Amino acid sequence: MDKLLIAMICAVLLARANHASAADLAVGKTYFVVCSGCHGPDGAGNAALGYPPLAGRDAGYVAEQLRAFKSGKRDNATMRAMARGLSDTDIDNLATYVATLQ
Repeated sequence: MDKLLIAMICAVLLARANHASAADLAVGKTYFVVCSGCHGPDGAGNAALGYPPLAGRDAGYVAEQLRAFKSGKRDNATMRAMARGLSDTDIDNLATYVATLQ
């Protein structure tokens, strides 16, 4: 009986986590609309203008870079302005979405 209860609780928690991930991905996609102005709608970047590709980047890497821009650790006025208004959750959601781009 205890094993069945634990299995049911785990199933509910897993379902909730998967639902939250889908919602977070959707939120990240809405934030990416701003990014796409420079990095392109598919995240391919624009080498001629100096905008690097984001597609294929790991979510952890993207989040780390956004936090570095936000804090001023990385020096880029445009990216600092873009990241400044993002919360840690926003950054994680955005990075999660970017990681889905191919």
